[in-house]
Amino acid sequence: MTQRPTLFGAELRRLRIEAGLSLSRLAGILHYSKGYLSKIETGSKQPTPDFARRCDAELNAGGKLSELVPDQSPETPPPSEITTNGDEVWVLRLDSSGSSSFQPMDRRSVLTAGAASVVAFGLGGARPAVADTGSVEPFHVMFEQLRKLGQTTSPSLVLPPLIAQTHSLRALAQNAKPGQAAELLALTARYAEYAGWMTQEAGDDRAAMWWTDQSVELAEAGGDRRLGAYALVRRAVVDLYRHDARQTIEVAQLARQNAITDHIRGWAALHEAQGHALAGDHDASMRALDLAREHLNAAQPEAGPSLGSTNLSDPVSMVAGWCLHDLGRARAAGEVLDREVEALPEQALRSRARYGIRRALSHATAGEIEHACALTADALPIVDAVSSATVLNDLRKLSQLLARHHRVPAVQALQPALIASLHQNA
Repeated sequence: MTQRPTLFGAELRRLRIEAGLSLSRLAGILHYSKGYLSKIETGSKQPTPDFARRCDAELNAGGKLSELVPDQSPETPPPSEITTNGDEVWVLRLDSSGSSSFQPMDRRSVLTAGAASVVAFGLGGARPAVADTGSVEPFHVMFEQLRKLGQTTSPSLVLPPLIAQTHSLRALAQNAKPGQAAELLALTARYAEYAGWMTQEAGDDRAAMWWTDQSVELAEAGGDRRLGAYALVRRAVVDLYRHDARQTIEVAQLARQNAITDHIRGWAALHEAQGHALAGDHDASMRALDLAREHLNAAQPEAGPSLGSTNLSDPVSMVAGWCLHDLGRARAAGEVLDREVEALPEQALRSRARYGIRRALSHATAGEIEHACALTADALPIVDAVSSATVLNDLRKLSQLLARHHRVPAVQALQPALIASLHQNA
């Protein structure tokens, strides 16, 4: 590992000379200083994965440089497999400040705790019952309302009612007639899957995968086999945000192989494309995007709440913009994301925050600093409203990139709001 900066610098210098570029010329193309580039080439400074992908793209290196700078995953271990059993209790902790936390516990632990601040679900009481199929419909309506709420506010406000409704549905299913129990369990699985997504947005990957595993168990109990493959899609997303390109690709490919609908195959292929982009493999990423479009175009309408984002008018094009940025093609990424972000619904705040910041990041990487600052200023209030741990990753990258241009007036004007937003969402 200690040899990697030297190896990278030597290979970068070889490719630069082969391309007939001076150190100053390449520095200008990449929007870095000549001094920084010189330190990279001499091995005295460690290149970042983003820098390597950018060099790969500009020098047509085919991923050779990216291979010398593997993405560093966070120090925390990957989400572990959490097994559950029928004797568990779902516990929601609430305090007077309005904060809340959730954890599964065994019944004995809950009974031993005996704290007034603990609301323990499933400890007994009247047996819930469902009078007829029509009484399930309000839960469908509530689910759509919670998804809308999740687009416009912090996960901390969405998770308590989402968890409570998931518990209520599970309890109803346990006491319903067999035919109706299947419908209730399938809907409960969708609630649990969405709880997993909101938990990831809150920054807890381990809990996100616990909820996803719960959703698979509930779906299978209700006769819905689709969520087994979709759980792998969700796991691939967790790996993607952990910057683990290899694991993202492998899990997404497994999801695509196990999927029984074109809709899920399409979303698996989209995340596979993102994994290949993270690895610096342009051709593989583009092939996966083509495959995703093929599957999504062939997808048939499915019963129940839809899986995956419902706010993207063209998911393949939006993800293509995402991939182009990771592949070092910042200008092309900005052009795609300009078009796709403008097409997002006004109420889709979480999507506007996620892709809006990546759009600004693409323009900043391409050297369009003032334009990137204007886009960031528009996006920051939305970022603060939805409080997303996944968006925060790109916001940090954007802040670091803009800091290199701290003498630009637009950067100086943006800095207080950007620092405040980073602090608020940390």
